Amino acid sequence: MSPDNVVPETDTVSGRLRVAIVTETYPPEINGVAHTMRHLAEGLAERGHTIQLIRPRQHGEQRDPAAPSLGRIGVHLVPGLPIPGYRGLRFGLPVYWRLRRLWGRVAPDLVYIATQGPLGHAALSAAHRRGIPTVTGFHTQFQQYSQHYGLGLFTHQIAETLRHFHNRSDATLVPTAELKAELSGEGFHDVHVFGRGVDVDLFSPAWRDDSLRRSWGCDEETLAVLYVGRIAPEKNLDLAREAFQAIRAARPKVRFILVGEGPAREQIQRESPELICPGAKIGVELSKYYASGDLFLFPSLTETFGNVVLEAMASGLPVVAFDYAAARSLIDPWRNGVTLPLGDRAAFIAAGCELARDLPRVRRLGEQARCAAEEISWDRVIRGVEDRLFQVIHRERGTEACRATVATTSQ
Repeated sequence: MSPDNVVPETDTVSGRLRVAIVTETYPPEINGVAHTMRHLAEGLAERGHTIQLIRPRQHGEQRDPAAPSLGRIGVHLVPGLPIPGYRGLRFGLPVYWRLRRLWGRVAPDLVYIATQGPLGHAALSAAHRRGIPTVTGFHTQFQQYSQHYGLGLFTHQIAETLRHFHNRSDATLVPTAELKAELSGEGFHDVHVFGRGVDVDLFSPAWRDDSLRRSWGCDEETLAVLYVGRIAPEKNLDLAREAFQAIRAARPKVRFILVGEGPAREQIQRESPELICPGAKIGVELSKYYASGDLFLFPSLTETFGNVVLEAMASGLPVVAFDYAAARSLIDPWRNGVTLPLGDRAAFIAAGCELARDLPRVRRLGEQARCAAEEISWDRVIRGVEDRLFQVIHRERGTEACRATVATTSQ
């Protein structure tokens, strides 16, 4: 065995792991990957595992921050650069040698790589060189995003690069069974489901705020239509605006609130000044925005999952969305929300209008959406990921042991 193949002094017998989580985004950055990585790191730490969080230094950070109060998460910062068109987000530099030295001192039992940027590629190579099992997460549909940023000609090449990256790892985790089947059919190996959960206390109808609704110009008879997410081309917000105009024709007492930041926000505000665009919200303030709405429009066609669908449902809002990703997994059509055939713009608009004409029905669907969300906990999700990590470690350690035995007996 080469000096680089450092086998960690694992504690898997007692059920305690050392897991390195490599991600190019993490709170307080606001996006679905950051949100999921926080729950993964904190959830595994709460279950007794030691977490080494490796991420780019965020804007304004001068040194490694203190470890979180959980006490089992150590933060290791690496250099990063801003992502063009994504204000406030950075990608990590490919610090291959730094990671090799770090893991040469104390090797984790497993490395989980959440993002496919330069940092993620460097982490995958460094882990391989150290003989450490790896799991990658498929959190973003980069091949679909490319069509919205002038890179449509490279879609096939991007898809090939993603497949090669994920197939170098020992397993790939995806958020839905639908995406697992799709990627498996495209030649991705060892694909497994890492579902999503929701904090039903943070996202709850109990946070409804009448004063916030009044600031939007809403009374109890006004339909408050909500969107939460990036204000960006890949989110298909032209359809949301078109649906709102049709809804307003069907029900004049209506307001549309778009919560989030992104490169298209200024243009939307300029073209549609009647829309309310308060920017990004976090924590309890975001909870109040969700709970103070009535109906959630989610027209995106590029989601890997769509955490906002689950957050809206937990907040008591029926969601109108296309039938894929989170919406397919969570929505029972016309019982706790509405799903439409993928890309059917007319059906999306018609569904919004039908609901707008019947506010009591909107509220009944919202009550059922809340009931569905209450069945989905992060604790259950993290237990499933934990089981998968143990399976990968035991499988790969067994493989290495067999290889070592063969090598010894052949000498």
